[in-house]
Amino acid sequence: MAKLYYYYSTMNAGKSTVLLQSNYNYIERGMNTLLYTSSHDDRYGVGKITSRIGLAADAKIVNKDLNLFTDIQDELKLDKKISCILIDEAQFLSKTHILQLCQVVDKLNIPVLCYGLRTDFQGEPFEGSLYLLALSDNLVEIKTVCHCGRKATMVIRVDAAGNKVTEGPKIQIGGNDLYVATCRKHFDLNIRDNNARE
Repeated sequence: MAKLYYYYSTMNAGKSTVLLQSNYNYIERGMNTLLYTSSHDDRYGVGKITSRIGLAADAKIVNKDLNLFTDIQDELKLDKKISCILIDEAQFLSKTHILQLCQVVDKLNIPVLCYGLRTDFQGEPFEGSLYLLALSDNLVEIKTVCHCGRKATMVIRVDAAGNKVTEGPKIQIGGNDLYVATCRKHFDLNIRDNNARE
């Protein structure tokens, strides 16, 4: 029986690496997969899933107008059996996208593995994450650590000088140059320290 999975974490935990390894495992066994990534993340090229350790794969692009259920149905009409759908940057999906993925699992009986962040730099959930956390059959946390050694569950956005940024657009694509994974304690301390200076 197919399931909807959400593999979530903070920044720099290796989500894309885990996705690409899962994809490789399916392909190695002669199975077909279908990969998607957000149109927001074009750091390594449009339609590319790339990990920091150098693994990469081509992917279809998800934008706000794409109907994932219809798109996957169209792929099946090409006489191609799909064993698994893998989606990177799933936090950027909309509620509608998540409901479409539920249909893929429930009506087409194809497992869907989504990988993404839980919260943004202000500690607020992304729309895609919120509904994946609510509707997924299985939730899997990919762990990473804060500089203090505790489990990192939050992410801080920083400017070019390394100062914490507390305002700005919800979506700003970047890596280690813009984001630092922290535990809740250091996320909270940084917010209070920043507010005390204002």
